[in-house]
Amino acid sequence: MKMVMAVVKPFKLDDVREALSEVGVAGITATEVKGFGRQKGHTELYRGAEYVVDFLPKIKLEIAVTDDLVDAVVEAIIKAAGTGKVGDGKIFVYDLDRAVRIRTGELDADAL
Repeated sequence: MKMVMAVVKPFKLDDVREALSEVGVAGITATEVKGFGRQKGHTELYRGAEYVVDFLPKIKLEIAVTDDLVDAVVEAIIKAAGTGKVGDGKIFVYDLDRAVRIRTGELDADAL
């Protein structure tokens, strides 16, 4: 099993969710986060004062999947979240040792 963690632009959330549903993902966890990378942030004017916005709003998605679904999930996220501009986000894939469904006690792939 793998955990796929993706950080994407907020307005791309619905597109990514639909793309993941099409490849067979049963559920995702989405969290509103802030961060920066190469995009670096920008300056804004508020009530005549200029200030720097260092951390930009993003959405962090966490998707637990079986090994055979990882490539399809990564590809779906890339296609759905990509705009071709700086700040599209990142995808991280790491090993998931164990999963347990609390309600039934099912383990690993059965719990997903």
